[in-house]
Amino acid sequence: MDRIECIVIGAGVVGLAVARALALRGREVVVLERHHVIGSEVSSRNSGVVHAGLYYPKGSLKAHACVAGKHALYDFCASHGVAHARTGKLVVATEDGQLDAMEALVERARGNGVGDLVRLDPEETRKLEPQVDCVGAFLSPSTGIVDVHGYMLALEGDAEAAGAVVALGSPCLGGAVRDDGIRIDAGGAEPVSLVGDVVVNAAALGAQDVARSIEGLDPGHVPPLHYAKGNYFCLTGRSPFSRLVYPMHSGAWLGVHVGLDLDNRCRFGPDLHWVDTLDYDVDAGRIESFYASIRRYYPALRDGALQPDYTGIRPKIHGPGETAPDFVVQGPETHGIDGLVNLFGIESPGLTSSLAIAEEVAARVS
Repeated sequence: MDRIECIVIGAGVVGLAVARALALRGREVVVLERHHVIGSEVSSRNSGVVHAGLYYPKGSLKAHACVAGKHALYDFCASHGVAHARTGKLVVATEDGQLDAMEALVERARGNGVGDLVRLDPEETRKLEPQVDCVGAFLSPSTGIVDVHGYMLALEGDAEAAGAVVALGSPCLGGAVRDDGIRIDAGGAEPVSLVGDVVVNAAALGAQDVARSIEGLDPGHVPPLHYAKGNYFCLTGRSPFSRLVYPMHSGAWLGVHVGLDLDNRCRFGPDLHWVDTLDYDVDAGRIESFYASIRRYYPALRDGALQPDYTGIRPKIHGPGETAPDFVVQGPETHGIDGLVNLFGIESPGLTSSLAIAEEVAARVS
C-alpha cells in the first residue's frame, strides 16, 4: 500500500486550486479524478462569471471567499496569461416594487467590502446598455468573465510544476480511517490503495458519496445533496450587450440573466429548478418562460432568437423552501478525523472563490 502526504479527490476548479495551494507549500500531493479530463462536471458547466460578492450574507464564508477570491483570481489570470475581462455587470430593477430590495442589495454588498458600486437611473443605464429597459439599476464594475478551462489548465500546470500528480480516470471507490492516516481506494486501469496524512474531498456532485464511502466517518456529518439544474439559451446573431445584466428577482434565485463569453457571444440563464437526476439535456420546453423573463428588461428580444445552448447542475445542500446555507469546509473540529476535510455545497460563487477556498483548506491542514 502506497503512502502519500496529501490526497485531493476531484480535479474540478476547487480541487485543482487546493492541490496547487498544498503543493506550493511543499506538500506531496496526488489528485484523483474519476473522469478522463479535468473539470468536466460543475466546473465546465457554469457561466464563467467572476462574481463581485454582492449577494451573500455579511460574515459568511461565501462573502469572504468570493471577495478575496475575486481579487486573487484577477491577479492569477493576469500573471498566468489566462483570458478574462472585467466586463462589469448591471443589476436592474424592472418595476418600482424592486427598488427597495435593490438598495438593500447595495448595502449588503458594501458590508461585504464591495465598495465600487454605482447607482444609475434609467437614462444613465440606457447610455451604458441601450437595449436595457428598467426603472433603476446599479453597476458592479469588478464583475467579469474568465476562460474557465484556461484557468483550470493554469492551476493544473502550477500544481504539477510544484510536484503534484493529477491521476485521471481514477475514481475514489472508498476508504477507511486508520491509526496512521486515511486509506483511499482508487479504481481505474491501475487500481491502487493510498494512505494519506491529509485527504481533501473536493468531489462536488460526488462529495457526499465519497464521504459516505470512508469507513469511520459518521454519516450524520454528511449533508443531503440536492440537484439544481440551470438551462442556458444562446442568442443568435451579434450580442446587443457589452456587460452582464442581472435582473432583480422576487424568487429565491436570480432568474434569467445575460451572460457573455470572451467572444462576446450572448447567452441567457440559468433559470434554476430542482431535478432528481443528472440530466444534462437542455429543456427546450422552458424556452417560452425564458422569452417572458428576458423581455422584462430586454423588450426588443425577437421571436425565434433563442437557441438551446448547454446546462449545468449545482450540488446544493438545501432543498426547496429552505434557506441557502454557507459553503461547508468540514474538518476535524466537526467530525473528529485528523487530516480529513470535506467540501460540501461548493457551487456559485465557487469558481470565483476557488483560490480563497484553497487557502482556507491549506491553512486548516497545515
